[in-house]
Amino acid sequence: MASMDNQSEFMRYLAAHPQAEEKLPALTALSKELSVSVASLREQLEVARALGLVEVKPRTGIRRLPYTFLPAVRRSLDYAMALEETNFQLFADLRKHVEAAYWHEAVAKLTGEDKTRLQSLIEKAWSKLDGYPIQIPHDEHKQLHLTIYCRLGNPFVCGILEAYWEAYEAIGLNVFTDYNYLREVWGYHQQMVEAICQGDHDLGYKALTEHSDMLADLLDLRPVR
Repeated sequence: MASMDNQSEFMRYLAAHPQAEEKLPALTALSKELSVSVASLREQLEVARALGLVEVKPRTGIRRLPYTFLPAVRRSLDYAMALEETNFQLFADLRKHVEAAYWHEAVAKLTGEDKTRLQSLIEKAWSKLDGYPIQIPHDEHKQLHLTIYCRLGNPFVCGILEAYWEAYEAIGLNVFTDYNYLREVWGYHQQMVEAICQGDHDLGYKALTEHSDMLADLLDLRPVR
């Protein structure tokens, strides 16, 4: 195991007992086992909760959660955007490069069920865009991208992509969108999904990278707050 000298006693304890969803001893018991005061452990526990490593409930006590990178990214990104909202553009650029870098690996792992889901999301999105009244297919947009990368088994990639969509919603891009922009984006999405289903991953990658460059145009259209 890698060195964890910079981690708290509680974090080291969690890493040494990696059973997922394990109920952990009470702080008083851990205090004796780790030779750390209850007050110190309580502070360390709050850090672990903020990182999404454990949950604490009155009747069930402390329970470990499966590891996810999202809570750590979420908190840092929320703070960065509170300092300067344009930090979203920087994070969006990171997300664009992550999606491009993992595209071929991700689509190669998709199952037939995943591909059917992607086709269904395309159909639902066009139904919203062509309907009356017109609806913004934001959830379909989010789920389409997350579905493409869902089989990677990489919690760090997933954490970055999930945090991106939370930030996207936080700054209102899910409710303000130019209609012509939406139709163009979903045209690219359809090309991506058709290419995935046909096994032409290079063609899908081309559609992905071309449509990813459109976000800057959307941000230019958004009203200044």
